[in-house]
Amino acid sequence: MKKRTLGTNLSVSAIGLGCMGMSEFYGPRDDSESLRVLARAVELGVDFFDTADMYGPHHNEELIGRFFAHNRQPVRIATKFGIVRNPGEYQRSLENSANYARKACEASLRRLGVEQIDLYYVHRINPEQPIEETIDGLARLVKAGKIAHVGLCEVSAETLRRAHAVHPITAVQTEYSLWTRDVEQEVLPSCRELGIGFVPYSPLGRGFLTGRFQDTAELGDGDFRSNLPRFAEGAIDTNRRIADVIAEMARQKGCSPAQLSLAWLLSKGPDIVPIPGTKQLRYLEENVAAAQISLSTEEQQLLETATARLPVIGKRYTPEGMKGVNA
Repeated sequence: MKKRTLGTNLSVSAIGLGCMGMSEFYGPRDDSESLRVLARAVELGVDFFDTADMYGPHHNEELIGRFFAHNRQPVRIATKFGIVRNPGEYQRSLENSANYARKACEASLRRLGVEQIDLYYVHRINPEQPIEETIDGLARLVKAGKIAHVGLCEVSAETLRRAHAVHPITAVQTEYSLWTRDVEQEVLPSCRELGIGFVPYSPLGRGFLTGRFQDTAELGDGDFRSNLPRFAEGAIDTNRRIADVIAEMARQKGCSPAQLSLAWLLSKGPDIVPIPGTKQLRYLEENVAAAQISLSTEEQQLLETATARLPVIGKRYTPEGMKGVNA
């Protein structure tokens, strides 16, 4: 697995692993299978695991902590704080205070079983709490050795600049894929101007761009995608045209739609590290193999043109999920 650098000196595998689905949101969890996926990811050269304290809540960090307790591997851990929710509830509140960040960080360290978090993100920005105070608190955690690097999620370019002026931001994590390209307007250019890495989450459109979902009925119980506007009945039929275009171009390229989608992101610049999530070995291996696929400039442009001209129906989240997005 090739390496890429986020910010000035955080070296990670070119493709990371999003761990959220191992705990909730995408149907029943299977800890034994998830632990096998984590082990196989390391075997394949993936050394960048992404989690958050709200996944579970807490279960995801605890799961990774269990893995590390028996498999001491040189893996970079990225986790997040700032979204507060109760188990079984999607409703959330946002808390960014420096005092809360310190307590959340210490709790994450205990659950993960590590002495230092490699990359600590503000999961969502609360616009009512000054970002400067939040980052100042995180800078103190860096000085104390509890975290190595600071990151932000779903942040506006303006807020990013204000944060970076207080303490260097290593990475921004925001949804980015062939059907979600908003970041190309302001956020990604700002990252590049400031020397900040970019970590796309949901790089496969929550599985939609792989062509797996043709109808809302295919989503099982406990799958939060069934409530997302883009997967709603009516919207999914129109949106499927994008997945069909990707599937046809993938056939011509001799790879899977997932691999083509990830290869496209990797082609967008050496500062981009996508973190496709999965809890199944076959999808992990498929995703990792995308790092070996290269796109010519012509192939990249053809793919972008073919998908960009198709409409995307629906917002990324419900109103509750949009809290703190682009704040």
